[in-house]
Amino acid sequence: MITGEIKSKIDKIWDAFWAGGIANPLEVIEQITYLLFIKRLDDLHTLEENKANRTSKPMERRIFPEGKDDKGRSYEDLRWSRFKHFEPAEMFTVLGEHVFPFLRTLGGDGSTYAHHMKDARFTIPTAALLAKVVDMIDQVPMEDRDTKGDLYEYMLGKIATAGQNGQFRTPRHIIQLMVELTAPTPSDVICDPACGTGGFLVAAGEYMRDHHPEVLRDANLKKHFHGEMFHGFDFDSTMLRIGSMNMLLHGVENPNIVYRDSLAQEHGGEEEKYSLVLANPPFAGSLDYESCAKDLLQIVKTKKTELLFLALFLRLLKPGGRAAIIVPDGVLFGSSTAHKTLRKMLVEDQKLDGIVKMPGGVFKPYAGVSTAIVLFTKTNSGGTEHVWFYDMQADGKSLDDKRTELLPAEKQGPTPASPLTADEHAKNNLPDILKRWQQRDGKERKNERTAQSFCVPKSDIAAQGYDLSINRYKEVVHDEVEHRPPQVILDELEGIENEIMQGMKELRGMLR
Repeated sequence: MITGEIKSKIDKIWDAFWAGGIANPLEVIEQITYLLFIKRLDDLHTLEENKANRTSKPMERRIFPEGKDDKGRSYEDLRWSRFKHFEPAEMFTVLGEHVFPFLRTLGGDGSTYAHHMKDARFTIPTAALLAKVVDMIDQVPMEDRDTKGDLYEYMLGKIATAGQNGQFRTPRHIIQLMVELTAPTPSDVICDPACGTGGFLVAAGEYMRDHHPEVLRDANLKKHFHGEMFHGFDFDSTMLRIGSMNMLLHGVENPNIVYRDSLAQEHGGEEEKYSLVLANPPFAGSLDYESCAKDLLQIVKTKKTELLFLALFLRLLKPGGRAAIIVPDGVLFGSSTAHKTLRKMLVEDQKLDGIVKMPGGVFKPYAGVSTAIVLFTKTNSGGTEHVWFYDMQADGKSLDDKRTELLPAEKQGPTPASPLTADEHAKNNLPDILKRWQQRDGKERKNERTAQSFCVPKSDIAAQGYDLSINRYKEVVHDEVEHRPPQVILDELEGIENEIMQGMKELRGMLR
């Protein structure tokens, strides 16, 4: 966890950017991202220097060459450890005229992030602001992976709170829930075809460290973890840089985060390549048939992006692969031919494991749309016997635009530090979802449909036209009503009538 003092410094830097005329939160974090990468290059170069000194051998890999650049500046001055001591004006010149051109031509450390540097732009407006940001970053203990990761997550959270780019941020606790539900393994090859800032891939990496620490001890698993396990696609170059840096700061050296228009490009090289897909694809968009990948239209002919992404996931997964994806509620009950075709395909041709209905406020204040998590396994040969449904009522935060935390931090998320009481469960259903999911093939099968979670046989779903909305199957508990014989009710009414008549007689007597 980062301290309140560091958060306060970041807040001040953020305010300084805004005061300096950079109003786009994505541009703010992009500039900070560049500086974090520049500092990382210097750290790597220093490690190589120390290794060469210990072994009395020449450096195997120099990130900063010897000599001077084409403008006559020593490459040594381009290192973070050097220019951070310069006067603000000189530092500003070195960054703008020397460091950034160097990054664009060199490509840095060979990581995925380096490939996204070719169009890096230096847009920090003043020398004073640059000096502030460099000083702030320099004071953060960057050798600590947790601190680095939490620092970046805190800054990414500020993208969401700034409003206009909140669509790039799936709530972190919802991401963690989806990762816990799918339980990644060291052999998985994980993909998010709409990766944005890389939240799903980061959470999967953290899950791996916590549950499978052998990935960092075994040489083959370590190689797989750092270079072959994580794949992300996006067609926004800023998102690619930010997502790659997010992974880098969370300790994944070379994730495969690449430019790709997931719905427009054919998927020949990607077909059946991945064993786990985690995603929150864009909703409510539409594409022309001409601009959509033909191999997706072969699965389902539609212009709706949420349906095309579902077709894409089926294309990307290898048999036996599993997926946890967020869809708008309309996907579950939409009446178009494309909607019905995809739902039938999930139930009849694949193995539909579960549906978690989420309350409408989960994505507030940016969207009030109701959504659900769909969990399925690709089999190409069916396998659906029962579908597990859960009606999530609370996620630990208020469901209004403020999204206020209803419980302390240690009681939040799908894996709180201590068990929740019944009252606390009413404010955070996530641990209960995870617990019941693990029992979906056991005692969950016996739940009545009035419960918060229950299973529905495939035959019932087929009979309902493959409608997957929980309300189609959930039964409402009605309070017991006492039914009395009609004669008893009539006798009571007659008694009331007699009392009224007697009262009127007494009133007339008093008036005389």
